[in-house]
Amino acid sequence: MTTLYQVHGSVALISLSNPPVNGLGYVTRLSLTDHLQKANSDATVKSIVITGAGKAFSGGADIREFGSPKALQEPNLLSVILMVENSSKPVVAAIHTVCMGGGLELALGCHYRIAAPGCIVALPEVKLGLLPGAGGTQRLPRALGVEPALNMIVSGEPVKSELLAQIPGQKLFDKMASSPESLVQEALAFAQSIADTRPLPLVRNLPCKHSYRDAYFQFARNMVKGMSKNFPAPLKCVDAVEAATKRIFDDGLRFERELFINLMWTPESRALRHIFMAERAASKIPDVPQDAPKREIKAIAMIGAGTMGGGISMNFLNAGIPVRMLEMKQEALDRGLATIRKNYEAQVKKGKLKQDKYEQRMSLLSTTLNYDDLKDADMVIEAVFEEMGAKETVFRELDRVMKPGAILASNTSTLDLNKIAGFTKRPQDVIGTHFFSPANVMKLLEVVRGARTGKDVLATVMALGKKIRKTAVVSGVCDGFIGNRMIERYIQQAGFLLDEGATPQQVDKALEKFGMAMGPFRMGDLAGNDIGWAIRKRRAQETPDMKYSRTADKLCELGRYGQKTGAGWYDYQAGRRDAIPSELVGKMIEDHRKELGITPRKISDEEIVQRLVYALVNEGAHILEDGIASKSGDIDMVYITGYGFPIYRGGPMHYAGEQGLFNVVQAMNRFAQNPRDDQAFWQPAPLLAKLAAEGKSFS
Repeated sequence: MTTLYQVHGSVALISLSNPPVNGLGYVTRLSLTDHLQKANSDATVKSIVITGAGKAFSGGADIREFGSPKALQEPNLLSVILMVENSSKPVVAAIHTVCMGGGLELALGCHYRIAAPGCIVALPEVKLGLLPGAGGTQRLPRALGVEPALNMIVSGEPVKSELLAQIPGQKLFDKMASSPESLVQEALAFAQSIADTRPLPLVRNLPCKHSYRDAYFQFARNMVKGMSKNFPAPLKCVDAVEAATKRIFDDGLRFERELFINLMWTPESRALRHIFMAERAASKIPDVPQDAPKREIKAIAMIGAGTMGGGISMNFLNAGIPVRMLEMKQEALDRGLATIRKNYEAQVKKGKLKQDKYEQRMSLLSTTLNYDDLKDADMVIEAVFEEMGAKETVFRELDRVMKPGAILASNTSTLDLNKIAGFTKRPQDVIGTHFFSPANVMKLLEVVRGARTGKDVLATVMALGKKIRKTAVVSGVCDGFIGNRMIERYIQQAGFLLDEGATPQQVDKALEKFGMAMGPFRMGDLAGNDIGWAIRKRRAQETPDMKYSRTADKLCELGRYGQKTGAGWYDYQAGRRDAIPSELVGKMIEDHRKELGITPRKISDEEIVQRLVYALVNEGAHILEDGIASKSGDIDMVYITGYGFPIYRGGPMHYAGEQGLFNVVQAMNRFAQNPRDDQAFWQPAPLLAKLAAEGKSFS
């Protein structure tokens, strides 16, 4: 049973017991209704309390059921709430810790509500491309007031119970418990005190009015429309709450349900639900159990005080973990410290960080010029120049000085981690921790598992990623791991498009219209075009048959490395980041076409998007085949959190499934006919071809 039933005197206590968050899946709904029936049939029971066992009242519906027959299987959540409302005996919701989504909708269906302080309350469905579908848009405005309810529903953000209890005129909570620990006892006493109350109060019977209704909702629509481009759910939330002020309750409920069902089948909602599940699945590693032993990490050592070293250090300082940072020269340490201070001071100035917190974090940071001073750290992260010789020097020193059992991590973005581990006598302790720049902001952490990386080391670093609020995704060892291996193919296609007739600004605009945070040429200018140049030089020696456009090399030969030099694919003005089309670059591309004997052709935005995105997809399929990623959702998480792929499209692998893998393969077959392209690359990966033939998707 996923609900527990006890009788305390004349009060029946029903506890949701479906860890970790007491989700309201079909089995729990069925169990809950059975126990409600049992309580109503027992003459000795005069009132009922519903609460949640463990660490939540309820986190809401089980989203794995969305779009499946189980979501509609009776009793659905609407039926459960109707049964609660129709109970002949008063039902009290005793909410604590987490009360979200369907959990809050269930509580709103109860006759009374008592809340523990510190309870997180939310209707977060909008973050899944949905709106509350079990009466939340109709009951919350009646219980809390139209404006605070709409704010909660449109934002999906959690609010503490004690703040909601302070809203004038609110009828969400009938009582606040003294403490979380006393909640159940206070709820039982309250339930006993109102056992004879008749008629039983229902939120559905409360008035739902706004003094300036039409003007307010027009204002709300204007605000939401400006902030929710490409996301249909927020505006539908406004429609649903407005209906609560204009329609009788049951009509409003039907309207809400209609909107909910329509949103559930939108590609945006499917994408957001996919990402929600993929983010949680990323921490699950097939051969590493969730309860695998973990090493204790109380102190971090950082090799390098540059942009990456400083940014990485801030993540640990923010989590309260001491960091000792090493550089070869005092000037480099001073620059690194100054940058960290500047970043924190900017947060203080904006009101995002309190002065005492800033001082506390800086007090956890120490510096040294001597490797021997790192010997007591539990984990060391290397963030030096991306060159194997530099890595070898560092890791031989770390092998010498670090204590037994210390984790040795490299922030390498492309290099062979197994080779790096080979520079030590403890390869089982070596792992890759590829942070993304700026490391104190970007959510993604690629955790690179070497051939001999210990399972306890992997489990420790994954848990540490969660502690520093990163989305950690495991990658195997290959050139570029998941993200950079794929992005190389993406950039390769962008170069071919320039040869064939496109301009950098046309390619960038097409990808940005698709939803990418920035196009490939603006991205190159931001990251530094010399980085890609160095990779291509290395590639020329290791894989000489891989084709590239020469335009990027010609750009670098002109010293146009991007924003840091004030010139790249675009021109830049001092102190500004506006990308200004460059006549010099345009002429360079035209001259290069003439050298190749190419007559430029008109290229559509559709072709640009398909060639770049499907290049990601095909390489992603190879990565799955090679076992570098264990599941397609991991690849999508890498691209959503690390490369600016639009979240409402769900990541490249999910997006390919939305387009239909058969259609993706057909497009790739067309691209393979292009004599200027890399025909061999457009041979569909065997996994992609197989899934397309079977009418399946990656997930």
